[in-house]
Amino acid sequence: MRNLKVAIVHDYLNQMGGAERVVAVLHKMFPEAPIYTTIVDRDKLLSELEDADIRTTWMQRIPGILSKFKLFFWLYPFAVRSMNVKDYDLILSSSSAYAKGVRKGSRSIHVCYCHTPMRFAWNFESYMESVQVPGFIKRIAKWFTYPLQGWDKNNSRQVDYLIANSSIVKQRIKQWYAMNASIIFPPVEISRFSIDEEKPEDYLLVVSRLVSYKKIDLAVEACTRLGKKLFVIGDGPDRQRLEHLAGDTVTFLGRKSDEEVVRYMQHCQALIFPGIEDFGITPLEVNACGRPIIAYHGGGALDTIIAEKTGLFFDEQSVDSLSAAIRRLDQYDWNTEWIRQHAEKFSEEVFMKRLQSSIDGLVRAREINAKLMEVEGSY
Repeated sequence: MRNLKVAIVHDYLNQMGGAERVVAVLHKMFPEAPIYTTIVDRDKLLSELEDADIRTTWMQRIPGILSKFKLFFWLYPFAVRSMNVKDYDLILSSSSAYAKGVRKGSRSIHVCYCHTPMRFAWNFESYMESVQVPGFIKRIAKWFTYPLQGWDKNNSRQVDYLIANSSIVKQRIKQWYAMNASIIFPPVEISRFSIDEEKPEDYLLVVSRLVSYKKIDLAVEACTRLGKKLFVIGDGPDRQRLEHLAGDTVTFLGRKSDEEVVRYMQHCQALIFPGIEDFGITPLEVNACGRPIIAYHGGGALDTIIAEKTGLFFDEQSVDSLSAAIRRLDQYDWNTEWIRQHAEKFSEEVFMKRLQSSIDGLVRAREINAKLMEVEGSY
């Protein structure tokens, strides 16, 4: 198999989340491949990407783009279309929005790792929830969702191989694009976490951005009602509201260093994960520390949590349902080593091996088809 000229494409590099972690791992797999993206905020770049060849579009020059990037949603399709990647053999896009719309050459193979179908187009209220703009602007913005849905669906059909990051994303792809996708779970940096042999301390834990759709209020109210100690790590626009709901047993710690977060994970009784996420890497990080999860029975948690082995589910997003799960926590003898071994199945190495296998199969099939066409053309 010949050496491939590879390009990596990502929506925007202006935050440090799970999607950006995927880009970092793609960069590890293909360190010579340039990374094309609409905008980059180098102050918020993962350290693994600091040496990467990052190429931005004309959107980078828009005043205020880094702080108001969500308001320019209508420009991203044009910016992505302006990326010149037609000469690459393999295009790897990491997309939760626009990157899958990049133009490919006639001989290019486009593999898209889809974190979720475009939130702005298909889940407008969730996307705009934390954007502080007047209501009339949001109403105007919603009209743009309809043409964007068509744009997003048509671009998805131009992708040669579509990969979903979880079962729920696979379902959304089927529902909104009428397409089938394979599943490769996102990479988790398991090596950063370890089991501490000391006994867990008497507290529950939340590690999250504090925005309303994460449903952190359920954890705050349940622990207040039960008199259970809860530490909340993270910050966000919902913090003030949550603090008003909290009793004396709930402590808001704000942002903490990576090392401090790991220590809290190692010593908690369990992590509470009350929202619906596309996948959810934090529960697996806590599992890598040998600790269990209490999660709502939905979203990506269904792919990562084994009931009564690596955590517990609660069936309704209500304080009563979560409280009942918290009361059950002490009924189980949690096997820390087994929980850790479960988390290792989601490691970076597993992700890279599965993705590389998919790429090799696509390239091999393309080469076989090309040879068959040559033979047919010789007759």
